[in-house]
Amino acid sequence: MREDEVVKSPLRRAFFKTRFNPARIVNLCFIVVLICSTVLTWREVRVMEGAWVASQRNALNNVANVVDRQLQVSVDRLLFFRNGMQEALRTPLGLAVLHSVQGEFEDDRAQPYWRIIRDTRRTLPLYGVSDALVSATPGLNRDIPLLHNELAAALELGYLFRLSESSAVVPRRAAYVSRAGFYMSTVAAQESEEIIHRYNRMLARPWFTSQSERQNRARGVRWFSESVNGDALVTASVPLDYQRYWYGVLTMSFAVDTLYERLVETRQQDDSGEYQLYDAHFALLTRSTPPGVESQTFTPEQKASLQRAIRNSAAGGLRMGTRYINWEKLRHFDGALVRIQTLREGIRGDFGSISIALGILWLLFTTMLLVSWAVIRRMVSNMLSLQKTLQWQAWFDPLTRLLNRGALFERASLLTAEYGARKEPFSVIQLDLDHFKSINDRFGHQAGDRVLGHAAGLISKSIRAQDVAGRVGGEEFCILLPGATLAEAEQVAEKMRQRIAGKEILVRKGKSLRISASLGVSCSDESGSYAFDYLQSVADGRLYTAKRRGRNQVCSDDTSSMPNS
Repeated sequence: MREDEVVKSPLRRAFFKTRFNPARIVNLCFIVVLICSTVLTWREVRVMEGAWVASQRNALNNVANVVDRQLQVSVDRLLFFRNGMQEALRTPLGLAVLHSVQGEFEDDRAQPYWRIIRDTRRTLPLYGVSDALVSATPGLNRDIPLLHNELAAALELGYLFRLSESSAVVPRRAAYVSRAGFYMSTVAAQESEEIIHRYNRMLARPWFTSQSERQNRARGVRWFSESVNGDALVTASVPLDYQRYWYGVLTMSFAVDTLYERLVETRQQDDSGEYQLYDAHFALLTRSTPPGVESQTFTPEQKASLQRAIRNSAAGGLRMGTRYINWEKLRHFDGALVRIQTLREGIRGDFGSISIALGILWLLFTTMLLVSWAVIRRMVSNMLSLQKTLQWQAWFDPLTRLLNRGALFERASLLTAEYGARKEPFSVIQLDLDHFKSINDRFGHQAGDRVLGHAAGLISKSIRAQDVAGRVGGEEFCILLPGATLAEAEQVAEKMRQRIAGKEILVRKGKSLRISASLGVSCSDESGSYAFDYLQSVADGRLYTAKRRGRNQVCSDDTSSMPNS
């Protein structure tokens, strides 16, 4: 039997314990530690990321609340103006100045354009167009029962506009545009001819046309972004209704620069993100970065993706490459505030520093772990090599590389028990080299060792794959043939004898010799006994019978006879 086959045997597995290879256990332990450390570090990074995302949303929420409060005050004031006009329509004041305004209107209503001015320190002028223009314009109507009350209410609104001029939240532009052919505005007309053009432009503005009962059934506030004379404005408008009749539109416009200032003022000192304010059509109104500084931009695909996300959710966040985007819809404005944080800005912050520290610690730990694994793996490998060497020396004869006596006998005990239980034949060959002592005496022990090694190699080449060979004495060998009958074992023995006798052995420089061997064969079929001691004893007796017959032969029976003279 070859060495690798012996190692694969149950006996060999018991000694080498391949199922519990220490090297595999070391590898498994280090892999488990590496996975656990990586998972724990990743979990901490995820926790830090969640805390960072929460901080980004809190920062956005704070700024959004400030902007929303500013817009809320303006919306509340716009609704206050509408409620005041509705009360004036219901119960007009009985002042002489109001009656004089109504009389002057009756005198001037046929003029192409007209202007009614009272105390300019307390109220605003009324601007209007002729009856003919009103009649020719679709959507306008001057023939209403409460027309005089509407004029008086507009004059009272002018008083309210004047009172609001001292407020810090007064808008850039405020106006009331009536469907009865007149308007009032905080921006005075410079020339009389401009009245008609301004009135027509107001009628065409989206904040007026979208306030019809069909387009604004809820009759609530609507927001629009526009540019007037180069000024970027955000306009809020609300319809004026009374007794189910649409009289006109109240509007207030805010400069986008004011919103920019509010964004800059409300940002915290350590807030490195950029804020961008978008209207309902996702048009950029303003941003928090100073003029001249490059702003964050989006590709058309990114812009469309962000627009869909904002449309589907009032608040949220998403990643776009190396940027993290947060948004929040404003409650009092038809738009959204967006906060953009880049990876570089995030790394410079506290959360980024902590994440980098965690990554460095993980990298150092992993490096030390790998170094430790390499050292321990090398130590275990050396120990395994030493263990295998010691185990090999314990089971194999170092000179012949065959099983030694102890290993052979233990292997024989297992095989005889196995084949005895199955009642299959089991044979034993006992082999002894002829005149071996004379070789040692003539050529020395080194020559004898060469002869033994050469003979062991020839024995290994002559046996079958399942057979087991071992050295049991100085020049004596024993071969186990499981499953072989006496005749089959005799054939194997004869093959060994012929190979040994047919080879010359170089014992020293320029000196070679031939050797021979005597072999005895026994089989369990002869007596029915599977005891190895008995089978070896029978084979050994037949070996000496072969020697008495003249050596260099195989003996497989107990007939004793001397060689012919």
